Amino acid sequence: MKILPDYEHMEYRDVYTCLLHRYRHILGLWQPDIGPYGGLLNVVVDGLFIIGWMYLPPHDPHVDEPMRLKPLFRIHLMERKAATVECMYGHKGPHNGHIQIVKKDEFSTKCNQTDYHRMSGGRQEEFRTWLREEWGRTLEDIFHEHMQELILMKFIYTSQYDNCLTYRRIYHPPCSSEDLLQAGLFKGTYGSHGLEIIMLSFHGTSAKGTKLTGDPNVPAGQQTMDVDLTRRVQLPDLERLRNFEVLSRIILEIQEQVHREQQQDELGEVDGVRQDMRNPPKLEAASEEEEGESAEGESGGSATGQPFELPMGVMARNEEYPRTCKMCFYGTGLIAGHGFTSPERTPGVFILFDEDRFGFIWLELKSFSLYSRIRDTFQNAEAPSREAFDDMLKSMQSWTT
Repeated sequence: MKILPDYEHMEYRDVYTCLLHRYRHILGLWQPDIGPYGGLLNVVVDGLFIIGWMYLPPHDPHVDEPMRLKPLFRIHLMERKAATVECMYGHKGPHNGHIQIVKKDEFSTKCNQTDYHRMSGGRQEEFRTWLREEWGRTLEDIFHEHMQELILMKFIYTSQYDNCLTYRRIYHPPCSSEDLLQAGLFKGTYGSHGLEIIMLSFHGTSAKGTKLTGDPNVPAGQQTMDVDLTRRVQLPDLERLRNFEVLSRIILEIQEQVHREQQQDELGEVDGVRQDMRNPPKLEAASEEEEGESAEGESGGSATGQPFELPMGVMARNEEYPRTCKMCFYGTGLIAGHGFTSPERTPGVFILFDEDRFGFIWLELKSFSLYSRIRDTFQNAEAPSREAFDDMLKSMQSWTT
C-alpha cells in the first residue's frame, strides 16, 4: 500500500502534528465496552502508523501459548497534513473508519463501511469463520451442549457492534519488589467459557485478580479472586491431598476463622488479639519432620517446591498444570448465575507455581483454573499514581454491573 504519495517531500512536522500529537491520548491499554465480554486493546505507534491491536487469548485450553493479536483500526498519513482512520475489522481489507476522543481516558471507534464486514455466505459463514478464529475448531467438535450455547450467544452479542465501540483506559498494575510475584496480566481457564484475561495486582496483604475479559456469569471488570496473603495454607501430603474432603476441611476451617475475626471486628475487639490467630489450624498435630518442612515453607519455601496434584473430582480444562508448587494461600473466588445474578464470594485456594504461573481451586465448583503470564510488553500503560490505579479498579466494577 502506498503511504504518503509525496513521500520524498514529507515534513516530519506533519507526522507529529497530524498523527502523533493529535492521537497521543489514545496510546496505551484500553478495555472495550462489549457488555460482559470486555477485552484488551493496546494502541501503539508502529513506524508511520498508529495501530489498535486487540489481544485475544490462545485457543482453549492452551493457556501457556502466546496471545493472538488482531488489528481493529489504524491511523496514518495518506497525504500531507491529513490523517486517515481505517477500520481493519472483517476479511476484505482496510476501509473507511472514524475515531472520536469522547473525553479524558475514553474514546470511540466507528466503521463507516460495515458492508466490508459481511461475507458472501451470510451469517453462517461469518459464524464458522469467527468460531475457527475464536476457538480453533468447528461447532461439531464441541460436544457439550451448554458450551455450544455460550459460544453462539457470544457470537450474536459481539458481532452486533461491527467494530463501533467505546474504549475506557486501563493501567498495567504497579509492581513492587516486595510482592509475592510480579504483578501483571494473565490468561486463565474458565471452564466452558474458555480462556479469559485477568489483571493480578497487589494491595498490601492481599492480591486481587480483576477480569479484563469476562462472560455472562461474571462479567469483565469484576474481581474474580481475592487472596489473603496473611493466610498460608499448608497442604497435606500427596496421598491425602488427592482426597478432596481433606483439602475442603482445611479451607473451610480457615473460612470459619475469617468469619470469627470479622465478627470480632464488628464487636470492636482489639486488633492485637486477631494477630495471634493468623496461622490457620492444622487438622492434626504435626510431626517434628512436618514442622521442620513448615518452617522452611514459611521462610520462602524450598528450591524445588512442594509436590502438588489436584484432588480427585476437581475439574481442570488443562491437565498440563505444574506438579510442584511454591506456596498456597486462602482466598475467595466470585461466582454468579447467568446475567451476574446472585453474585457470591466463595472459598478457594490460590496456588503459586512459579513466577509466571498460578492456579485457583474453586471449592464450591470443584473446579481448577490455571493462569499463565502474558509476556508482551506494554508501553504508555503505567498509572500516574497508585491512587489512580485503585480508582480505575473501582470504576471497572461499575462498567459492567
